[in-house]
Amino acid sequence: MTAENADTKPALLVLAAGIGSRYGGLKQIDSVGPNQESIIDYSIYDAIKAGFEKVVFVIRLDFKDAFEEKISSRFNQRIETTYVFQELQECLGGFQLPAERKKPWGTAHAVLAAKNVIKEPFVVINADDYYGPNAFKTLKNYFDTSPAAKNDYLMVGYVLRNTLSDFGAVSRGVCECDDRMLLAKVVERTNIEKLNDQIKYLDAASNEHKLTGEEIVSMNFWGFKPSIFSYLQSQFEEFLNNFGNDPDSEFFIPTVVNNLIENQKASVKVLKTNDSWFGITYQSYKEIVINKINQLIKKGVYPAKLWQ
Repeated sequence: MTAENADTKPALLVLAAGIGSRYGGLKQIDSVGPNQESIIDYSIYDAIKAGFEKVVFVIRLDFKDAFEEKISSRFNQRIETTYVFQELQECLGGFQLPAERKKPWGTAHAVLAAKNVIKEPFVVINADDYYGPNAFKTLKNYFDTSPAAKNDYLMVGYVLRNTLSDFGAVSRGVCECDDRMLLAKVVERTNIEKLNDQIKYLDAASNEHKLTGEEIVSMNFWGFKPSIFSYLQSQFEEFLNNFGNDPDSEFFIPTVVNNLIENQKASVKVLKTNDSWFGITYQSYKEIVINKINQLIKKGVYPAKLWQ
């Protein structure tokens, strides 16, 4: 196979269209830094430092003005910035949008929304997750030094113990890889909890299982080529036929990736990082995230005022 876009610098695709129902507001733009910085600000800062020159935000049209005022106005002179909108009626093919559908279609549909503006390799992250500077450098360097075929994709894998919360159970996609660190599949594990230095999860039958904490997990940090868009479209249409009338159904990136691997249509190289990950799912987590950001500033990872 020949390399695709080997000399093209990758773009950064930020998924920021979630409605924040569990958070109670637009967590994507909520302030967690000492000078009103959001988690997105730290991700963009890390991406620019790693050498990214283009960012595409997937948002909802109804908060474009608030998003631009709070977020992109700070750095749009530092990096090329584009918006696309994840609207419910986008990319449906011949499927009729159900009247009761209110929530977005999920992360894979959010990526699909960018198909008309991304022609280069690209990296996908969630807007409300903190990934760490080394994760951006690792993936960017791999894109730069290892140009791969059009169906060779990437994923930054996190060490499970670096993603756990001290304040309750979490769900994680645990990666199964071969000896070349090619992804075999992502297995969803729920109710993962750290208790007395032991990490355990519950299966569907509520049976308890131990984990070492060294497992590699997916935190939705992917590296794709434009070839992914045709797969996303075809799988989304299949998803709609099967689940489109369920108002709570969601079309997720790991589902698409697992399908491609299983059918030998793509490979995914897993790049391990030792960075810590944290997110801001609930309002009760906000103070925790603020404290973590302040610790990173004290360590010198970030300046107190990010955009000087």
